[in-house]
Amino acid sequence: MELIQQVPELSAYLAADEAIDHKHPLVRETVTELRGGTTDAYAYAAAAYALVRDTIAHSADSGDMRVAWRASDVLATRNGICHAKSHALAALLRAAGIPTALCYQALADDDGGPGPVHGLIAVRLPGRDRWDRLDARGNKPGVDARFSLDEERLAWPVRPELGEVDYPVLYAAPHPAVLHALRSAADRPQLWRTLPTAL
Repeated sequence: MELIQQVPELSAYLAADEAIDHKHPLVRETVTELRGGTTDAYAYAAAAYALVRDTIAHSADSGDMRVAWRASDVLATRNGICHAKSHALAALLRAAGIPTALCYQALADDDGGPGPVHGLIAVRLPGRDRWDRLDARGNKPGVDARFSLDEERLAWPVRPELGEVDYPVLYAAPHPAVLHALRSAADRPQLWRTLPTAL
């Protein structure tokens, strides 16, 4: 699949916004801790990925009803759905000067019907002339996402026979429909009812 930048300028994928608030002190503090003195962008990206995937619980797995969506809130509460975790990882990577895009998939629900749109990221690491998608949703039985630049190791490869879709657009900011659902939900059950099933 060919990934398509929504915005031609690479600088757009380094910007801070309301959700990817990488100028927030907690995000900056986390970046400093993760760097640990290294200047290697690959090692840093892998460490940031592991932190978000493994230490921030996916609220559907943990049962947490809170809806965090801003990167700094996700880091503070250690909680969030895939979109929130993607915002946190994007903030950590952009703050370190690594261009990061938001990506989406349309996935089927457990009953085979359309499920909520799934969020992940893509990175453009130094020396690579392409974007690499990463999914820090969090692993559980049946989900084994990995930091991999050789082959995609996403939480859920799409199943076209079920109508699932990988959207090729690399978004510089969260998709408005996703962000609206996150911002307006009082709790996770309401969020599941309002997240878009397609973009």
